[in-house]
Amino acid sequence: MGKFSKNELEAEFAKFTAVNDKVAITQDWDPWADQFTTDADYVEHALGTFKGREEIRTWVKKTMGRFPGNHMVGYLSLWHVVDEETGRIICEIDNPMRDPGDGTVFTATNITILTYGGDGLWAKEEDIYNPMEFAQAAKAWCNRARELGNLTDDATKWLETVGKYF
Repeated sequence: MGKFSKNELEAEFAKFTAVNDKVAITQDWDPWADQFTTDADYVEHALGTFKGREEIRTWVKKTMGRFPGNHMVGYLSLWHVVDEETGRIICEIDNPMRDPGDGTVFTATNITILTYGGDGLWAKEEDIYNPMEFAQAAKAWCNRARELGNLTDDATKWLETVGKYF
C-alpha cells in the first residue's frame, strides 16, 4: 500500500477535475496553479519542464492565454486509473475547442500523469500528447471558423505563423 489511500487520491482528483471545469469557464488559471506544491514539477514534452508552482503558473497563463489554448472550452477526464502504490492518477483529458459557429467539434486528447504530494496538492504533472494532433485540430478549427466568418484575430495570427506548417 502506498502513502495515500485510494479514497484520498480519488477525492483529490475529483477536486482537480472540478477546478478544471471552473477554469474552462473563467479562464482564471490561478486556482489551477494553486493545486501544486511550491516545488512541483510540470513536464510538458513539447515545451520543457517547469519547476515550482510559480513557474508553472507563469507558463500556464502564457500558454492558455493565447490561441489555441484560449479557445479550449473544457479539460474533461474521459477516464482515469488510480495507482495507489505510487500516489498517481493517470487519465485521458479531452480538450475541445469553442464552437466555430456551426456546432462542429474540434478536439484533441492527452494522457496526464498526476503525482499526489499530500495536503490537497499535486507534486507533479506530466502531459503526454501528440503535438501534431493538437496543431491539426487547431488548424481545422481555424479553417472552419474562417469559412463561417468567425475567425478571431489571435487565431488568424496563429494560422498565418504556426498553422501554415501543418
